[in-house]
Amino acid sequence: MKNIRITSDIIPLGEFKSGISSCLKQVQATGHPLIITQNGRPAGVLLSPEEYDNLVSRKQFIESVEQGMVAAEAGELYGTEEVRERLAEKRAARKP
Repeated sequence: MKNIRITSDIIPLGEFKSGISSCLKQVQATGHPLIITQNGRPAGVLLSPEEYDNLVSRKQFIESVEQGMVAAEAGELYGTEEVRERLAEKRAARKP
């Protein structure tokens, strides 16, 4: 995620409501998230679809690695040949 620029990436809710279209264009053009404030406090964040997809993908990857680490610590380790055999079994089971 790109760094937030205090001077241009934070906007009050009222200003956001009156200029939603330009806010969307700004996020698309700069790739920077837009922090929306309400009563001077952060209330929401507007991201480009690409940035959102990147964040979701990164989160899923990290969760997957964490699951693998937990499995490894629990002794659920497989050798190369065992993995190949299991994959071959799964492929064979899928064939009609």
